[in-house]
Amino acid sequence: MKIDILTLFPEMFEVFNHSIMKRAQESGRLELSIVNIRDYSVNKHRKADDYPYGGGAGMVMTPQPIVDCIKNVKENNKGKVIFLGPRGERFNHEKAQELSHEESLIFLCGHYEGIDERTRKYIDEEISLGDFILTGGEMACLPIVDSISRLIPGVLGSEESFMDESFYNGLLEYPQYTRPADFEGDKVPEVLLSGHHDNIKKWRKIKSLEITKRYRKDLYDEYILTKDDIKLLKNKKKYLKD
Repeated sequence: MKIDILTLFPEMFEVFNHSIMKRAQESGRLELSIVNIRDYSVNKHRKADDYPYGGGAGMVMTPQPIVDCIKNVKENNKGKVIFLGPRGERFNHEKAQELSHEESLIFLCGHYEGIDERTRKYIDEEISLGDFILTGGEMACLPIVDSISRLIPGVLGSEESFMDESFYNGLLEYPQYTRPADFEGDKVPEVLLSGHHDNIKKWRKIKSLEITKRYRKDLYDEYILTKDDIKLLKNKKKYLKD
């Protein structure tokens, strides 16, 4: 997948040069480019913002550098232009899955008091991270691009790496344990040490259902219990012995 991120602050995306995102780029599964909008400003000081007409606090990103930046990037990236802003659809795992199937994407990060309204004709879609205020679109872009990228085939070690994660199947993830088996008298559940893979799978599903119901009742209410789920919950004492 090819992703271009248009921003006034390229240095904020240095985090993508580490860990899984770095390996994804080195393997060629992800082509990530950070584009500085200021480079397209015709202002001799590379200015990309100005005071809003009508007055008010703060500055507004001017249309010229944004539009010229989009046009230039579009020459090598035909993907949809996505603006990170409050008018958009709220981002979730389903949206991440949808976008992970795209061949290319362009993300536009707003800043200050936002972008000149006339810029919006060059935007295909708007996405919001949630109903709260951030210092700029960069802060929303980081988790969104990370979430999408990890769903690209081959980016993670195996498909199971994300299939068992929270939200993949509509539920929160089951508890995880590692060595030592006994930490300060708190022991790892026996079923995880048993080597009985079917029982471990059932234990994990029961725990996932219980944790979701306890911490995210909204997700649990939307989840449709299967016949196997109902059977597991009825006989959960059999699998939850510690």
